[in-house]
Amino acid sequence: MRILIAALILLSTAAAAAGQPAPVARAEISHLFGYLEGSTCEFYRNGSWHGSREAAAHLRRKYEYLLERGLVSSAEDFIERAATQSSVSGRPYRVRCGARTADSGPWFRAELLRHRSSAK
Repeated sequence: MRILIAALILLSTAAAAAGQPAPVARAEISHLFGYLEGSTCEFYRNGSWHGSREAAAHLRRKYEYLLERGLVSSAEDFIERAATQSSVSGRPYRVRCGARTADSGPWFRAELLRHRSSAK
């Protein structure tokens, strides 16, 4: 009986831990939000362009939704599951910074790599 109780405690603890990314991942995701918000870039989703603050607010809602379901454990998960494409239409998100336009996934991944290399 003690083994069963211990197993149940371990499972519930693991499930609760799975719902939140590690502190390093949370800091990286927070950095990506700040990077987007602080940019002068526009964000394309579902047929229209949006300012960086509006885009960040939209991605925050998606991020919260994914967190509630334990689906984000890293910055890469955040990029792939929230910041790359519309979950409604499946269309890729785009980022326009001046004359340059890029898919949002590579744009966020490049900043994540730059951020990680500067943190070393």
